[in-house]
Amino acid sequence: MQQLATERVVIIGAGLAAIYAALKLAPHPVLMISPEDLGHGASSAWAQGGVAAAMAPGDSAAAHAADTNRAGAGTVDPRVAELVTQEARDHILDLTGLGTPFDRDAKGGYVLSREAAHSFARVVRVKGDQAGAEIMRALTAELRRTPSVQVLEGWLATGLQMQDGGVAGVDVARVEGSAPLSIMAPAILLAGGGSGGLYAITTNPPRIRGQVIGMAARAGAVVADAEFVQFHPTAIDAGEDPAPLATEALRGEGAWLINRDGTRFMTDLHPDAELAPRDIVARAIYAQTRAGLRPMLDTRACLGARVLTEFPAVAGACARAGIDPVADAIPVAAAAHYHMGGIATDLDGRASLANLWVCGEAASTGLHGANRLASNGLLEALVFARRAALSIKDALTDPGDAAPLTLPDCPSAPQPDPELVTRLRQAMTAGAGVVRDAAGLRHCLHQIATIEAAQPDCPSLANMTATATLIAAAALMRRESRGGHYRSDFPDTLPDAQRSYLTLDQALAIRTASEPEKT
Repeated sequence: MQQLATERVVIIGAGLAAIYAALKLAPHPVLMISPEDLGHGASSAWAQGGVAAAMAPGDSAAAHAADTNRAGAGTVDPRVAELVTQEARDHILDLTGLGTPFDRDAKGGYVLSREAAHSFARVVRVKGDQAGAEIMRALTAELRRTPSVQVLEGWLATGLQMQDGGVAGVDVARVEGSAPLSIMAPAILLAGGGSGGLYAITTNPPRIRGQVIGMAARAGAVVADAEFVQFHPTAIDAGEDPAPLATEALRGEGAWLINRDGTRFMTDLHPDAELAPRDIVARAIYAQTRAGLRPMLDTRACLGARVLTEFPAVAGACARAGIDPVADAIPVAAAAHYHMGGIATDLDGRASLANLWVCGEAASTGLHGANRLASNGLLEALVFARRAALSIKDALTDPGDAAPLTLPDCPSAPQPDPELVTRLRQAMTAGAGVVRDAAGLRHCLHQIATIEAAQPDCPSLANMTATATLIAAAALMRRESRGGHYRSDFPDTLPDAQRSYLTLDQALAIRTASEPEKT
C-alpha cells in the first residue's frame, strides 16, 4: 500500500464535531478527510431540534445533568454529565459569536424549546428546525477562513495503521472506489458519525453506516455500550431513504400521536404522554405499526398553518411526500437515529489506542447512557471536540507550517456490493432493532457473518459488519431491558446498572458461538 506522511493532525469527518475540533486546534495544522463536500452529508447538518443548554432563568447545569442521568436509565457517567452540562452555556455563546443565528425573542434572549424528558425548556434552536444546518453553515464559513486547515473532499477513511501498539496513520480511498493509501500522522481524531445507516429505516445521511467505529474496532479499540441504539419515534413514513425527521420540538409544541382510528395512544402509556422518553415513545410507535394501526403525528390543533413557516424542514418533507400537515396528520415510524454506544473515550476524548482521539457520535463518552436525552447529541459533540483538540495540542510539539498534502491518483477498486449492504440493513432491523430477543440476535449475527464472507476483501464493508457485530453481540450479552435496548425475552431491568465494554475479538467470539450447529 502506498504511504504518505504529514505533520498535520488528521481528522476523519466533516460534521460539527470535526469542524469544531479543527477550529479549536488552530493554528496547529490540520488535514480533514471528508467523503462529501464540506458541510454536506453529515448528521449534524440534519439535526433539527438544537443544542440543549441551561440558558433560562431558574434552570441550571445541575438540573440539566439530573435530567441527563434520569433519561440515561442508570448507565450515564455522572462525572461526564456534570462536565458537559456545565460547559454547555459557553458553547452556545461561542457558536453565537461565530455567527450562528439562534432564535431570539424581542428582548434578545434565546428562544428555548422543551423536548422529551427535559424538566425545563432548554433547547436552543434556529428557525424552528434548522439548528444543525445553520450551525454547520456558520462553522463551515469560519473553517474556510482558517489557513491552518486543509480539507480533502471526496475521500473516505477505510482503516487505521498501527505501529508499536498505537495508531500511526489512516488508510483512505476515493469515494467512487479506489485502492487505499496510507497517511501517516502524529495524531488521528475520528469524528465521522454513528451507525444509524446500518438499519433499513434511518434518519441518518446515506454514508453514516458505522464505518468509523468499525475501523477503530478492527484496529483493537475498546467499544462501549454498543447495544444502545436510539430509535427516533417520529421519522416521516413516506418511503424516503433516509427517512425525513419530524423533530421532537413538534411534540414540545403540543403535537399529538394518533393512529389511523384517531386514537391518541400515548396518554395510557406514560404520564408525560408524547413527551415520554424516546425509547418508550419509539416502542409505542413500533407496536402501532406492527398492529397495522398506522401511527401519525398530528400538528393540526397546536400549530395549524404555522408548521409551514416555523418548521420548514418538516414542511418540505411533507411537500415531497404529498402530505398537507395543515389538513392531515403526518405518518410516522420508528427509525434508527443515534448510536449512544461507540469507541470508548476518557474525559479528553482519548480512545484505548495511543494517538487516537474520538468525538461526536462515533464516541462513547458515558454521557448518554442507555437512552440519550434529546438535543444532548450536538452538545456532546461540541464539548468533546474542544476537549479532544486541547488534549491533542498538549500531546504534540508545534510542527510549524506543515505543507499541504497532495494525494496521488489511485487505481480503481471494488466498493461494497449494494445488495450486501441492503441485506445487512434488513438483518439489523429485523434482529437488532426496536424490539430484540435471543433468537433474533443470533440469527442476525449469522447473517452478518454470511454477508461479511461474501465480500471479504472490502474494507468499507468490513467496517460496517464489525460495528453491526458489536451491536448485536452486546445486545445478546445484555439479558435485560434498559433504555433504548429492549429484550422481549428479558423485559425487566436488572437492579445493577452496568455499562458494556467489548473488543471486536470478543464480539466475534460471541458471533461464532451463536452460529447454528451444522448437521
